[in-house]
Amino acid sequence: MILLVVQTLNGFQLGMLLFLVAAGLTLVFGVMNFVNLAHGVQYMLGAYLGVTFAQMAGGFWAGLVLASLSAGLFGLALEWLIFRHLYGRSDLDQVLATFGVILTLNEGVRLIWGSAPLELAMPRLLSGSFALMEGLRYPVYRVAIAGLGLAVALLLAAGVHRTRAGMLIRAGASNRDMVSALGVDINRLFRLVFGIGAMLAGFAGVLAAPLISVEPGMGENVLILAFVVIVIGGIGSIRGAFAAAIIVGLVDTVGRGAITGLAHLMLTGPAAAKVGPALASMLIYLVMAAVLALRPAGLFPARA
Repeated sequence: MILLVVQTLNGFQLGMLLFLVAAGLTLVFGVMNFVNLAHGVQYMLGAYLGVTFAQMAGGFWAGLVLASLSAGLFGLALEWLIFRHLYGRSDLDQVLATFGVILTLNEGVRLIWGSAPLELAMPRLLSGSFALMEGLRYPVYRVAIAGLGLAVALLLAAGVHRTRAGMLIRAGASNRDMVSALGVDINRLFRLVFGIGAMLAGFAGVLAAPLISVEPGMGENVLILAFVVIVIGGIGSIRGAFAAAIIVGLVDTVGRGAITGLAHLMLTGPAAAKVGPALASMLIYLVMAAVLALRPAGLFPARA
């Protein structure tokens, strides 16, 4: 029971991190019809900038704010320099160009920060743990990540569905030419979407930095999971990204523990240690395949 509770909480926390990355990706993909494989680089860049700004400013919170804003500005710079020239091009052109950006920025990170993993200390205020039940203490920082992710989800949903800018974004996704004819600068509007997506990915990278090693290429695995999230939830849907992120997080953590435990019951120790994690890593892709078979547009597709 203790293991189940811990894995469930870890899964929800992972789901909130995935939502922060997938929210921007699903907006860019669904609203702008742009396949951005370099979105995971923003996550990596946010983590590196968080480490740097925390050291310079002397605190985690200053690093979080400065790194998130810098990641958003860097995303806008990439959009202006490279990505805007790819709008309207084929998916293959977009995939190849953004993959080239991944390779370039990974090498750029190695040149600036080196290949050795970096660490970011979590804030002292959130560094402790609390008693969840008898015999179980849970880190405060992981609960804080889940809370911050939930707060961002509520703000983002309100922004998309309750504000004029959100209305224009949804209208531009449905009929770009009509919105342009009404006098709205659609390119500037979509640029805003791109910047917000990059900032959210950088924000997620800083939050994850105290829990993992900050190293080149750390964004690739997160990017794959983010694409799984938006496929399951529905491209362009914030609600779908939120629900699917929680599903993927829970399936990954709870399923990994359950399958590994079952493998140890049926197989010998060394064999179970290999088979369990291998089968567990397939679970989220099996879930994605099932959703595609039953609901090809996702669980909560965006309304056109």
